[in-house]
Amino acid sequence: MKITFMGAGSTVFARNVIGDCMCSEILRESEFALYDIDGDRLRESETILGAMNENMGGKAKITCYLGVENRKAALKNADFVINAIQVGLYDPCTITDFEVPKKYGLRQTIADTLGIGGIMRALRTMPVMEDFARDMEEVCPDAWFLNYTNPMAMLSGFMQRYTGVKTIGLCHSVQVCRKSLLKQLGMEEYYEGGKELIAGINHMAWLLECRDKNGRDLYPMIKERAKKRIFEDDCKDRVRLDYIDKFGYYCTESSEHNAEYNMFYIKSRYPELIEKYKIPLDEYPRRCVDQIEGWKKEFEEIKTNGVKKHERSKEYGSHIMESIVTDTPYKIGGNVINKNHIISNLPEEACVEVPCLVDGQGIHPTYVGSLPVQCAAMNMTNINPQLLTIEAFVTKKKEHIYQAAMLDPHTGSELDIDTIIKMCDDLIETHGSWLPKFN
Repeated sequence: MKITFMGAGSTVFARNVIGDCMCSEILRESEFALYDIDGDRLRESETILGAMNENMGGKAKITCYLGVENRKAALKNADFVINAIQVGLYDPCTITDFEVPKKYGLRQTIADTLGIGGIMRALRTMPVMEDFARDMEEVCPDAWFLNYTNPMAMLSGFMQRYTGVKTIGLCHSVQVCRKSLLKQLGMEEYYEGGKELIAGINHMAWLLECRDKNGRDLYPMIKERAKKRIFEDDCKDRVRLDYIDKFGYYCTESSEHNAEYNMFYIKSRYPELIEKYKIPLDEYPRRCVDQIEGWKKEFEEIKTNGVKKHERSKEYGSHIMESIVTDTPYKIGGNVINKNHIISNLPEEACVEVPCLVDGQGIHPTYVGSLPVQCAAMNMTNINPQLLTIEAFVTKKKEHIYQAAMLDPHTGSELDIDTIIKMCDDLIETHGSWLPKFN
């Protein structure tokens, strides 16, 4: 079996996902083909994964492919392709995504999923993923493409609608959603054996049902405790707990993410909201700097002390591959096109996050039905710019970039239309060759 990792220079993530595969009796003897365009980062991943492989008995075969000229070779005859690329990295592109909007009075927290930062990230990533797709259609047409790259809904939605590649979008926020909520509300005793239903869109999928092992609805207790917990000094999840109070349901991704997915919390006219809801502006650039420095130290420690034993993580990737290969049923939360209206009150072309069943025949989304109307309405405020961003890339029309930004809830609530257009033009010019040409 051949498992190709695109963006293998994402060393920590590659270590987790491929390490999970090495923990599997079914997958550990696979060829792991590592692909990246950065030679230094690729060599670091090769070093660490090689050491992990030796620790686990040396059963895997690790091969490396550097640069665009070797991309087809990396993909050839792959059974599964894992995607974890970041086009433009922190410097220069993430810096641009934050610093240019600041000039126009627009502040962000993460900017990798929605907002003007998410739009720009999608537009510079789609050309690369389109190239991946064309290569895969030629050299590994039956492979599954496991996408971990953000913005998840835009990129997975593009691949699923406009390429012939079997694509599933994967995020690790679904499997920890219920547990993290119960833990912060002091309700850990209800976790084991309980049931949940999560559906919506990536980073804003709703915990629609939360029950204990006896089937009792936990939401009445959750709502009561969340209302008390939200403004306690040590609470860092205030936006999502406020969602419970205002919209009735908790959602999958963190408060620092969700603070910028709406028009409610980051408002230049009301700066006191930033402190009230503990919103960490410019959070992602800080994380990037810390991660870069942290990785340098960790890599030096690894070279001195060796690689620690890997424990299989909660990431879906290895379990999906194992399930398909062995025809053993497995359940995931996956990002798929809303074909046949599996969520009946969201548009069919939207990329939605729903329970999916995995087996030897592939990945099968399950029917959810209607979301509570307020949850669907919140999702639609995000789906609109997602669809327009995909439209912008497919048509190469600049007007759709403007429209995506105008309809983004945070951007549209902070800036007037003329300013939004000026900001988009500034971003397009500053990003330069990182973006395709738009008319």
